[in-house]
Amino acid sequence: MEKIIIYTEYIELDSLLKWANIAMTGGEAKEMIRKGLVLINGVVETRRKKKIYPGDRVEIAGGPALVVVAEER
Repeated sequence: MEKIIIYTEYIELDSLLKWANIAMTGGEAKEMIRKGLVLINGVVETRRKKKIYPGDRVEIAGGPALVVVAEER
């Protein structure tokens, strides 16, 4: 499982997919989410602006599992 470090309180799902290099464009991220290919903490998520917080687990169908962590201070 890959750790994705964020430097803010949360990150929106579509932005996370781009930040983690899962999607190359916003359109690609939107399409993955629309098709139900993204799970947040084991539940399919279809809202592209869903807020993802440190500790959330993001899984991509047929792809990697990510866990979001906050920047260590």
